[in-house]
Amino acid sequence: MNNNFTNQDIGAVKKFLKNKDTILTQSKKVEEFEKRWSKWLGVKYSTFVNSGSSANFITISILKAINKNKKKNEIIVPTLTWVSDINSVIMNGFKPVFVDIDPTTLSMSSKEIIKKLNKKTLAVFITHAQGFNGLTDKLLAELKKRNIPLIEDVCESHGAKHKMRKLGTFGMISNFSFYYAHHMTTIEGGMICTNDKKIHELSKIFRSHGMVREAKNNLFEKKMIKKYKNLSPQFIFLYPTLNFRNNEIGAVLGISQLKSLNKNNTQRSKNLKFFLNNLDKDKYWTDFKLDGSCNYAFPIVLKTKNLKKRDNFEKILANYKIEFRRGNAGGGNQLRQPYLKSFVKVRNFKKFKNVDQVHFFGYYIGNYPSLKKDKITQIVKILNKIPL
Repeated sequence: MNNNFTNQDIGAVKKFLKNKDTILTQSKKVEEFEKRWSKWLGVKYSTFVNSGSSANFITISILKAINKNKKKNEIIVPTLTWVSDINSVIMNGFKPVFVDIDPTTLSMSSKEIIKKLNKKTLAVFITHAQGFNGLTDKLLAELKKRNIPLIEDVCESHGAKHKMRKLGTFGMISNFSFYYAHHMTTIEGGMICTNDKKIHELSKIFRSHGMVREAKNNLFEKKMIKKYKNLSPQFIFLYPTLNFRNNEIGAVLGISQLKSLNKNNTQRSKNLKFFLNNLDKDKYWTDFKLDGSCNYAFPIVLKTKNLKKRDNFEKILANYKIEFRRGNAGGGNQLRQPYLKSFVKVRNFKKFKNVDQVHFFGYYIGNYPSLKKDKITQIVKILNKIPL
């Protein structure tokens, strides 16, 4: 990412700080940002938190709190995602069930998801990787038929769409990240979005130590005060959680950044199409589904399976000072990470061949609105000359 803060953003923060009796902790600006974000996305409710990872954790905690059928303890998750998605499932006592990716979207294969749906499936937790749309009509229809909730991780895909409707509006809950390198930023930050009032109130409770009063529901609060007469009315903690609040400065930045999001997204999409159209199709994956995409970073997946050629590829990029990340989102195949060894045992990685290709031979490099066409051309020429 480059130039993700504008003079307008900095000016908005300066103006805010000059106000008398300025409150810096979560207050009116946070509420304003939540309302503006909800309107932009097309949902009823949003809850601003301190990171996308916190949004993941709170979301699965809510799922645990409202789950009435304890026999349903499996959540279908991607092999290519950020670590917090999986950790949120594990830390809440659920079993992660992994599926391979669709190479045209880098998101979970709908076909593989449907195969693994069963009586124990509590939810499907999909990651829309790198700005691609991971949804299909077939998947949505099957989940609706079986009454299985969809949770959307849209942390890398702000503004991406399925059938002209923004991702993050299909699931029971959706999560966004405002990390510095993403489509828009609050430096660190995240959002939990839903159309369900009860879930929204729970998200505010889980955001702030589990306190009843954070729900801002007077009837519910009175009920809890009556139920727990021996507790201070202002300090009734319903659930075991932590402080995941954000602050007013982050909200001010978010409000300012939101004004440029649509324009910036349009440029990102143009950049991606230009990049893929000029990339050597014999050396790299280029057959991505671009309908509705809103790209976070340029995907580079080598077609070779030769590790020596891969290592040489990395040396050349480093020599040209082209910054890259191997494994794309989250470092590749999560099943190969040490944190999972106590929870999931994989005996056959051949069942996850698509994500494994990304794990060993996949990368992303930066795509941002101020990236010039001639720079993209220069990068593509370097990539196309590398012997693979």
